[in-house]
Amino acid sequence: MKAVLFPGQGSQVVGMGKNHYDENEQFREYVDRADRVLGISLSEIMFEGPEDRLRQTEFTQPAIFVHSVALYSTLDEEPDMVAGHSLGEFSALVAAGAIGFEDALAIVRKRGQLMQQAGKINPGSMAAVIGMDDADVEDVCHEASEATGLHVVAANYNCPGQLVISGHEKAVDSALELLKARGCKLAKKLPVSGAFHSPLMQPAYEGLREKLQSLKIKTPKCSIYANYTGKPTIDTGEIRSNLLNQLLNPVRWTQTLQQMHRDGATEFTETGPGSVLQGLVKRTLKNVQINGFQ
Repeated sequence: MKAVLFPGQGSQVVGMGKNHYDENEQFREYVDRADRVLGISLSEIMFEGPEDRLRQTEFTQPAIFVHSVALYSTLDEEPDMVAGHSLGEFSALVAAGAIGFEDALAIVRKRGQLMQQAGKINPGSMAAVIGMDDADVEDVCHEASEATGLHVVAANYNCPGQLVISGHEKAVDSALELLKARGCKLAKKLPVSGAFHSPLMQPAYEGLREKLQSLKIKTPKCSIYANYTGKPTIDTGEIRSNLLNQLLNPVRWTQTLQQMHRDGATEFTETGPGSVLQGLVKRTLKNVQINGFQ
């Protein structure tokens, strides 16, 4: 069975999609449509940057979404199941026919703006943690939260031995010190504009709830595996609540990949900029075919 995966924030790069835009009419139509809908030259930010502008969450999210969906439209793929990492869940839902491109684009832009604003209201940071068991990292987060009276939580379960933590700067720093003392192989801060997938995103949660209530969602053509649960669903009510809940809760990517494999997926195709998800599949599953379209 075939699974198609869509990347999230962090996969962006200046110049993303320029070759497809120049050579593929269908890809070009999606990008031009996005420029018209948004009322900004997203294509210019994607193709020319500058990098610090593309890295701003309010532009990063629509850029990755548009690239992923436009690229998917050019492929002759009929997946049995789809999933997206964080932001990529919106791309997956469009690919599965659950949400229209323009409706999703409007939500993705609003989501990016709200998350960027939440990062200013509740400043925080994120850090990658390599080479520790999930339970040990969770214990450290709990200990650092207790010691500082602030939030730090596991935000992304990316693959076995690779987590991202998120929260208040002081609590994240405390967690990093504790991890180092416990022999953590690698723990480093990430260049992000907020403490995503943590309680610090509450302002974004409140702002997005109203937008999601009016979003038209149809039953998808195939199962969508949700970040919030790591499990498949085709229920439109669940899809709506999952999109909202993932803002405050961890991306359960390891669980998602393992569940897809248990459900029969043997071929995984990443569609979008970069190859981050291909690497995560390699480190999570054995004896599967891995493809990438960038």
